[in-house]
Amino acid sequence: MKKPVLLITLSLFLLCFSVNAQNNADQEAAMKAWQAYMMPGEPHKMMAKDNGEWTYEMTMWMEPGAEPAKSTGSHVNKMILGGRYQQSAFKGDFMGQPFEGISTTGYDNAKKAFFSTWIDNMGTGIMMSEGKWDDGKKAVIMTGEGYDPATGKDVKMKSVMTWPDANTQVMEMFMVQDDGKEIKTMELRSKRK
Repeated sequence: MKKPVLLITLSLFLLCFSVNAQNNADQEAAMKAWQAYMMPGEPHKMMAKDNGEWTYEMTMWMEPGAEPAKSTGSHVNKMILGGRYQQSAFKGDFMGQPFEGISTTGYDNAKKAFFSTWIDNMGTGIMMSEGKWDDGKKAVIMTGEGYDPATGKDVKMKSVMTWPDANTQVMEMFMVQDDGKEIKTMELRSKRK
């Protein structure tokens, strides 16, 4: 009678030890995954190079072929939350109105993708986009959606961010129609102060 009890006890002990060892291995793997996910890397260092004060010239086309509206202003870029995201605060004027906007740009280590959010005082919604680095074009190309109050619908957008030199940023924005045709709606050319 004692032998079966001893075997059962020993089996339970080995089972618990095995489960505990597996749990420890799972916890270690989970911890490594979290470390890789949370640590800023090369894309974050690339974004940090744009920290500082900038002036901008914005050209905006309300419809294809129309005379563009132009405005100027400034923005300050700074890395936040331990170098994980870049926040850009914009101030200027647009069509005689004071203009303010805030973007947050980041790089998601898990998705291997850049993302951006945009809010401003010309609306009450948020625009979100996501995309990748295009090595051939030396650009970050993102797509997303934004609300168009004129139509009452979300519209597909595409942005292309390039750096002609260390002190110049150019962001082009396109509206993407249902047939895939892209219409340039804005160009933001920034110079480091």
